Amino acid sequence: MKSKVHDSKEDSDGIKEIGLCQNLLQPADLDKDINELREQLNQERDRHLRALADFKNYRRRTEREGNKVAEAGKREIILQLLDVIDDFERTMQWTNNIDQQFMAGVRIIYHKLLALLENQGVRPFDSVGKLFTPDLHEAVAVTKDEDVEPGTIIEDLRRGYLWNNELLRPAQVRVAG
Repeated sequence: MKSKVHDSKEDSDGIKEIGLCQNLLQPADLDKDINELREQLNQERDRHLRALADFKNYRRRTEREGNKVAEAGKREIILQLLDVIDDFERTMQWTNNIDQQFMAGVRIIYHKLLALLENQGVRPFDSVGKLFTPDLHEAVAVTKDEDVEPGTIIEDLRRGYLWNNELLRPAQVRVAG
């Protein structure tokens, strides 16, 4: 808006009085200014909404990446624990003449470890008697067996595990040939 300042006078109390005279804008100029301000406001609103959306996307992306890193670390620990489970299973399979109380303690620890893994979504899957599936099994040996259909798993050499219904570790198996 255009304005023009006129003389300033001082009254009897010592207060200056300023007289203003305004040149009024034409209505077309006001409409133009209003439209420009609305356009600027819309642009700023759009920038603000884009910045909010970018920040929301950034937050989601960093959360996903953090979850992936945490899951990868968890996976490493679980795979190492599965090796310990394998050792427990081999120990229980091959120790017949050892103190029964000692073996009872070993079994308790084994079952606690299995329960801990199960609470994390880790579950073993059975393979013996089923057909070989390359997605779930790793064939270590092929044995001729007339009693079983070729491609059937006849022995589980190392159990396979699923983690939240996804393959964590394939089973190492012996397959009928």
